[in-house]
Amino acid sequence: MAIGFRILPMGPRPEGDLVARLATLPVANLSDAMSRMTAGGASLRPMHGGGVLAGPAVTVKARPGDNLMLHKAIDLALPGDVVIVDAAGDLTNALIGELMVAHAEYRGLGGIVIHGAIRDAAAIRAGSFPLFACGVTHRGPYKDGPGEVNVPIAIDGMVVHPGDILVGDDDGLICVPLGDAEAIHAAASAKHAAETAQMEKIRRGENPRAWVDAALTALNCEGL
Repeated sequence: MAIGFRILPMGPRPEGDLVARLATLPVANLSDAMSRMTAGGASLRPMHGGGVLAGPAVTVKARPGDNLMLHKAIDLALPGDVVIVDAAGDLTNALIGELMVAHAEYRGLGGIVIHGAIRDAAAIRAGSFPLFACGVTHRGPYKDGPGEVNVPIAIDGMVVHPGDILVGDDDGLICVPLGDAEAIHAAASAKHAAETAQMEKIRRGENPRAWVDAALTALNCEGL
């Protein structure tokens, strides 16, 4: 066995329309439903022209600056899958550009997440293929490995297992653990419904604010 070179099976995948249902909810609501305990880090930003990223995770652990296993993961991924790469957040070399994005889009992937850098930013920004990354550099990648596919990875403390559901919007990226996804969807849906109702009250001028002074009074705030 060559240490650091592994390609494992994907494992369980989401059933039915679970991914589609999660994709309709704001990432902020999903985060609240998960007790605000997980996030992909503020550095992961959407690099595409707009739209939600959502799909089962195909994970890649890569040596910073090397995209050999990213190429393989794109070829292995099924339509709708999201390839997510733990490249240690390094911005020295871009791991993907417009040619690889075009190949991923042709294969029907649901998106790509790079905990690292991209290039060809203008072309990617002009398109709609969902791509999240930490930054941009013109310097290209190496293709020597090592790397691993479908192993657990961690991005800024957010653990991602193969088959977990990734959702990303303008607020950032979150990983919804597959085993908890239905419960998280239910909680996030309830949160979203409550916020929608609250927004309607705000627009009608029916937004009680007494709770602010009550909270400050409980904290012995002076000057009320």
